[in-house]
Amino acid sequence: MKAKSLYDNYVKNNLFMKMIMLFALITTVTIVTFSYFMFNVMSESIVRNELENQKKAMDSVNSYMTRKYESVQSIMLDVYRNESLSLHLAYFLQHPFEDYMKYQLDQYTDEASIDMPKGLAYFENKLDSDADIENLMLYSSEKQFLFAYKQGHVTRLISTNASRSYIPDAMALENTMVSVPNAWVRAAIDQQEPKLYAMRVPITDKNTFKNLGQLLVYFNADRIQNTLESYKEQLKGYILVLGPTGEVLFDSSDQYYGARYPYADKIDSLYDTAMLEQESYVTTLTQNQAGYMVVGIAPKDEVAAAYKGLKRTIILISAICIVTVLLVPILVVINFAKRTNKIIRFMRKVESGDLSARIQDEKEDELGQISRSFNDMLGELTRHIDRVYKAEIKQKHTELAALQARVNPHFLYNTLEVIRMRAVSQGAKDVGEMIYSLSVLFKSFVQPKGENTLKDELETSRLYLELFRIRYKDKLSYEITCDESLASRRIMRMALQPIIENYVVHGLEPRRPDNRIRISVWQTEDRVRIQVEDNGSGIEPERLESIRLAMDSPEETGESFGLRSVHERLKLLYGMDYGIEITSTPGVGTIVTLEFPVTEDAQHV
Repeated sequence: MKAKSLYDNYVKNNLFMKMIMLFALITTVTIVTFSYFMFNVMSESIVRNELENQKKAMDSVNSYMTRKYESVQSIMLDVYRNESLSLHLAYFLQHPFEDYMKYQLDQYTDEASIDMPKGLAYFENKLDSDADIENLMLYSSEKQFLFAYKQGHVTRLISTNASRSYIPDAMALENTMVSVPNAWVRAAIDQQEPKLYAMRVPITDKNTFKNLGQLLVYFNADRIQNTLESYKEQLKGYILVLGPTGEVLFDSSDQYYGARYPYADKIDSLYDTAMLEQESYVTTLTQNQAGYMVVGIAPKDEVAAAYKGLKRTIILISAICIVTVLLVPILVVINFAKRTNKIIRFMRKVESGDLSARIQDEKEDELGQISRSFNDMLGELTRHIDRVYKAEIKQKHTELAALQARVNPHFLYNTLEVIRMRAVSQGAKDVGEMIYSLSVLFKSFVQPKGENTLKDELETSRLYLELFRIRYKDKLSYEITCDESLASRRIMRMALQPIIENYVVHGLEPRRPDNRIRISVWQTEDRVRIQVEDNGSGIEPERLESIRLAMDSPEETGESFGLRSVHERLKLLYGMDYGIEITSTPGVGTIVTLEFPVTEDAQHV
């Protein structure tokens, strides 16, 4: 029951709590899901990078082995290309060593073979030129002997007669190009180094195509390790080079030398991973011509260690993101909830009849605007109640204004026209002109429309100035200039009359014969500018500042009422960037400038 009460109070009837819980759920699920997929993508990328590094290391090993294989093949190709050397080798493998020595002495002066080392010296030079070779041997299948070269040692001729050695049988059975060294051959040449691999090439008489024996080269497998130095820091697992039957030719882990690789059968059926010592990624490269295979073994646990830190990092970052993403909105929502509850409490106060309640919230967001609107509504409501008591008095003023409004304006126009004609008939032309101007002005002022064309507004200003020109007997002159393309531009009514009236009342000096006022209209960029310039008495700086303050004052005072009226209407109609600017120099004159925009909206005031 208590749990249900808590649910009703804090969840069911609490919109903000529902928002927080829903946001928390969505955010947590989103971040966890994104983190999970990001971890999978990044871990797979790391695995691919690790396997790619291993593949590059394998390529390096394969390139090294291929170079050694091709170098052994090239030894025999060079022999076959050189006639003298080919004859020397064929004679050596088919005759006793003593007979070959006599043959070599007989052939020593043969000038046709001076381009290559004589006889067996060619093979000795090949041994000296490649430090990776441990042994180079020539085997005669007919005479059953080994002629063995060894780095840093004297060349030996070793008899391998079948009656006391299995070497002839082993040589006859060997049919692979690359393998581990034969144990009987090792014993015969006294080679105990375990890290060796052998490459062999059959030797054939190029004239009869008869097999004469084999060229057998033992390479030091430790030298392959040098090709992996640049990958040492980033290489995971180990790399093997296996012979055709799975024998280990090279092992970067130094575990399986001298034996067949125990998991060779699993590698044959490999696709991606295999259970070897442990579950591992396996990559293979096969050298079809030579018959060996380069194998990369990367235990999954060892590869996983590369992204173990990534997992911890993603979990930590996800936790921080969840806390941050939840904490900040929760604090914001709680703040909004407090402010909303505050508004609700004040509304209930007003509901109970307390119209003096006001919400104190200075922020500019939606809740702040609601608070201020609520306060404004209460203020307006209070003022409205106050105005009810004054309704009867204002009603009487309204009735009087309505009665006055019933006077037909045409009666005034007709009366002014009769007076004007009477003045003209009596010879008072100036009085007639003044009455005519006043009549037109009056007709313009009482028209109900709220807008004028710029041409009409300037004409109204001209008639108004003409009244005063006649009044002051030509002591006042005026000039009005306007671009004809702007004549049809719309402008609010009574925009210039208050400015002219301000000059006549405060700036015009009746004693001066040269009072002058100029009205200029032009367009600059996207604005129409109207400038009213006079040569009147000017305005003192303190007074000018007071006028500027009065124009921006919201209070409807009588001071500078006409200018302020024009200034406010410009801002209301066109925006806060527009209005009146006044500059004045005492004794020189005053310039009043007003602007309105050249837009479609500005043309329909």
